Amino acid sequence: MQSIRVWDLPTRLFHWLLALAVVALVVSAKIGGNAMNLHLRLGYGVFALLLFRLAWGVVGGRWSRFASFVPTPARLRAYLKGHTPIDAQVGHNPLGALSVLAMLAVLSMQVGTGLLADDEIAYAGPLAARASEALVKLASHYHTGPGQILVLALVALHVLAIIAYAWRGHALVRPMISGDKAMTQAAAASRDTAGTRAFALVLLALSAAGVYAVVRWGGAASFG
Repeated sequence: MQSIRVWDLPTRLFHWLLALAVVALVVSAKIGGNAMNLHLRLGYGVFALLLFRLAWGVVGGRWSRFASFVPTPARLRAYLKGHTPIDAQVGHNPLGALSVLAMLAVLSMQVGTGLLADDEIAYAGPLAARASEALVKLASHYHTGPGQILVLALVALHVLAIIAYAWRGHALVRPMISGDKAMTQAAAASRDTAGTRAFALVLLALSAAGVYAVVRWGGAASFG
């Protein structure tokens, strides 16, 4: 049994920050009123995190890269038949990978429609003024209806999967905290050095700058 660095620090921080932000977004949306100011800024934060994760999925640690876990039909069929290669044991297995990709896609849609949404009372997304009335109405309907339901459903599915794997003796939370996973076979470790962490910080700053530029272009009155 050997300990392998699977999840680098930037990936772990992304995961927990995103989880906290999503919970806070759901709560602030339910509260409404003045809490929508917080909801708006949390949405900007999730936007920046998603941009960062897209970049980190290309240049990040070994097991954080999309190339290491995006399932092909062949890999998915093999996994469902009980054949689990070493890469599916270390990082995301094909079903877990589909869950991750679904969450990123749904949250991206939720952020995108939030930027366009307008409740015609007190809240308008920063891009609402630059879109057609039909698009704004469609985005508003999706953001407060189907989009919210999809987010809640995926969060519930994620929690149930963690419980199910824990029941079977496979801890998913601990490696996402420590970064390490105990393996019986040799496997490549993710690079997680001071240099890669500094690079991740630069990518996050660039992601935040991109969000700032989009919001300013949309004509938001205030960013902070």
